[in-house]
Amino acid sequence: MTIKIGVPSKGRLRKNVLNVFKKNKYNLISERGERDYFAKIKNKKNVKIIYLHAREIIERLSDNSLDIGFSGYDLLKEAKINIQKKISVYKKYDFGNAKLVVAIPNQWIDVQTIADLEEVAFEFKDSKKQRLRVATKYPNLTRDFLFSKGVTQFKLVNSLGATETYPFTGSSEIITDITSTGETLKANDLRVLKDGIILESQACLLFSKKSKKKAARSGLLNSFL
Repeated sequence: MTIKIGVPSKGRLRKNVLNVFKKNKYNLISERGERDYFAKIKNKKNVKIIYLHAREIIERLSDNSLDIGFSGYDLLKEAKINIQKKISVYKKYDFGNAKLVVAIPNQWIDVQTIADLEEVAFEFKDSKKQRLRVATKYPNLTRDFLFSKGVTQFKLVNSLGATETYPFTGSSEIITDITSTGETLKANDLRVLKDGIILESQACLLFSKKSKKKAARSGLLNSFL
């Protein structure tokens, strides 16, 4: 019985997750060096570590090709409902903290809240005959949040990277983006609406519901607490 664990392949999240393994004295071994996407835990033959993009970890937990995984709460909540229903959160960590926010250009002086944004959206439709464009990597969370606040006259633009640039390249009017300190938004002449926090996120230990008994029997879940 092999337990497959998904670990983020890049960035600060990978580093912090690997520290969780170190604290538990789990020595990870990659036979082909640092660029190897597979690893094992020394003295635990039945455990296979797979390094994946944090978004893919959510997908693989849902299709049961991973038993346990580390990823962001934001990525879990962005996933489709049928995917979310197949995954359980076992623990939330005190790292990977960030917020998904609605941000607008600083020159929009009269727009301070979501209610103000709703007015602007209607003005866009009436005067420019187009919908307010919102660039994002989180279409599901963004759509649900704006609809819940009464903002309906908008169009989502899929961001492929550097979302902060979109309002200044003619690709969108505003954005939603994940931020930890807000410094990147400020540096790019953007600010968060006063009531524009969509979701607060952090790193999570997750498991596939189909693998619940398998993961519990391994003893690994409790060791990561």
